[in-house]
Amino acid sequence: MTARTKLRDIAADPTLALMLALGFSSGLPFLLILGTQAARLAEAKIPIEEIGLLSWVGLCYSLKFLWAPIIDEVDLPWLAKVLGRRRAWLLAAQIGVAGGLVALAFADPAHSLFGLIVRAAITAFAAATQDIVIDGWRIDSAPPERQGIMAATYNLGYRFGLIAAGAGALYIADYSGWRAAYLIMAVLMLVGMIACLLSPRLPERVSVDGASAAEKFIAPLTDLWQRFGPMLAAILLLVALYRLPDFLSGVMANPLYIGLGFSKSQIATMSKVYGIWIGIAGAFAGGFAITRIGLMPALLIGGVTAAASHLCLALLAATGKSLPLLALSVSVENFAGNFAGAALIAYMSSLTSPAYAASQYALLSSLYALLGKFLGGLSGFAVKDIGFAKFFASTSLIGLPVAALCLFIWAHQRRLGRKRGEPGIS
Repeated sequence: MTARTKLRDIAADPTLALMLALGFSSGLPFLLILGTQAARLAEAKIPIEEIGLLSWVGLCYSLKFLWAPIIDEVDLPWLAKVLGRRRAWLLAAQIGVAGGLVALAFADPAHSLFGLIVRAAITAFAAATQDIVIDGWRIDSAPPERQGIMAATYNLGYRFGLIAAGAGALYIADYSGWRAAYLIMAVLMLVGMIACLLSPRLPERVSVDGASAAEKFIAPLTDLWQRFGPMLAAILLLVALYRLPDFLSGVMANPLYIGLGFSKSQIATMSKVYGIWIGIAGAFAGGFAITRIGLMPALLIGGVTAAASHLCLALLAATGKSLPLLALSVSVENFAGNFAGAALIAYMSSLTSPAYAASQYALLSSLYALLGKFLGGLSGFAVKDIGFAKFFASTSLIGLPVAALCLFIWAHQRRLGRKRGEPGIS
């Protein structure tokens, strides 16, 4: 499917148009809490170790599975009667995100860093809640055979949100200041709110199995253990390590660029506009590779190249301000990182069973982000001790255990395939 055909389908299908808008609303707050926020703090001369610690507010995204059952089971007073349970939660979360961005607009990191952290944490909680509801809406609003195009449309909208929150916010901040940037981003949350109000009211999910909340959490884990046995430990370790380089660079890349003397407009153009489109190309390349060479080979290539791409950041840090090296770093890291991201999404999806697909995917996606967000919070201390060049050179070595785990799991799958008499397995 060409990009023109995809956009024509989105325009013709109201559900896809709504999915595009909700994807935008989901992607918008992410960088405003983390990457763009890091550039703001670096400009305010906040110590690098404190900038790293601030990334811990992103743990809300990693822990969202803890309150997801509440959103599926509990009605918001009054609003649920008017909009339905899912749309009520979605609108409330979006209002929370917009309010959080307004609060961040009036924060002063130079004089009250703690106040900014509290506001960022509240915004992150609302944004993670929005993601829970949007995932549920996507699953409920289309049949299984349409989930592929729904996910692709969501991802396209999410990328547009990243461009607005990355490049857009940096451009506005460069010319009008950070307050104007965050206030305008808050107004852009109206895109998602309008999509929420225009979306159809879907039938409510009713729990009829009598299972307790604890049983609903344990059953998906039990299913994973029954299917994978002791190999589950290696699988979960691979998921946890796989995107770790991406999370570390997401926290420290903008402070590096600011420290080298690049302007916010230069960073916006290279990292948040050009880099986003390079990333989209990398994601498509990852999907193509999976169909051509198989899932596990693509997973192996993505894991190694995503980590190795940090050598370009190390070279940039060691060389100093250089637009050609900035372009090279952004190109290699975004292409490799998004190639790896596509492979990991496909791999995590392959691990789920139909009975627990949503719950198991939520658990796995939370796991892959949890370690990255935690270590990302400590990355500033490492940079302070050894500098940017050695830090990024060190993080490139994460590709070694990732490669070993990929090969180990792949070999195990092939052995199982031979035992079952399967002609081949990738």
